[in-house]
Amino acid sequence: MTIFHLDFMRYALVAAVMVGLTAPAVGTFIVQRRLALLGDGIGHVALTGVALGFLTGTAPVATAVVVAALGAVAIEMVRARGKTSGDVALALLFYGGLAGGVMIIYLTPGESTASLNSYLFGAITSVDSTDLWVIAGLAVAVLALLAVFGRELFVLCQDEEVARASGLPVRFLGLLIAVIASVTVVVAMRAVGLLLVSALMVVPVATSQQLTRSFRTTMALSMVFGVLATVGGLTSSFYLDVPSGATIVLLALAGFAVALGIGRFVRRSRTGESTA
Repeated sequence: MTIFHLDFMRYALVAAVMVGLTAPAVGTFIVQRRLALLGDGIGHVALTGVALGFLTGTAPVATAVVVAALGAVAIEMVRARGKTSGDVALALLFYGGLAGGVMIIYLTPGESTASLNSYLFGAITSVDSTDLWVIAGLAVAVLALLAVFGRELFVLCQDEEVARASGLPVRFLGLLIAVIASVTVVVAMRAVGLLLVSALMVVPVATSQQLTRSFRTTMALSMVFGVLATVGGLTSSFYLDVPSGATIVLLALAGFAVALGIGRFVRRSRTGESTA
């Protein structure tokens, strides 16, 4: 029996493709802005949102989107106003989000920290048709926003002062990329889990940067590598009977190692030709 004969695997594969496209696309801007750990911080805040969903009896994905977006806005406001450095603000998100999630789930009747496992470490094979529609809707919204505001976000991520001098709405764009990142974290949490979600936003981008310096090419390649990692990791985890989230991230890291070797070989070859 192949994976295509199983309904839950078909759902999981479609979700994997959407996550593989969305996370690296957003990650390209995040990495360019030197906020590679933003996904981790938002992921910890989203954990509080998931716990609130359990506490209130509502959909954890919906509450995670709201709480993660509020957390992303908060960190961007703190960073933009310069009251504390970006890494300190991220640390506050790390600690507060994780502690809040654990405390709220502890206070939820009939729940335990085990209820968070599928959100912490990913459970893409548990995605049903309803989850798939939600993931698809959020992924399309993220990619549409990137298509509309991509040029402005590129200028912002390259140099905030240049963006301000060009008359761009820097604060709005900063908040926009933060909210887009938060939605992306929620989209990807069912695939790789909140604790590993940042890897899927950063590693494919880092892999692409070993092979090209063009921003557009980096984004395109990172989306390709993201899909290869999610689909390949999901397929491997099915046949090897291992956790899908960890497999996806490990495969992405293996891709980075290969690209690193190729990139170094190409650069050395060019250096040798130029000196010959």
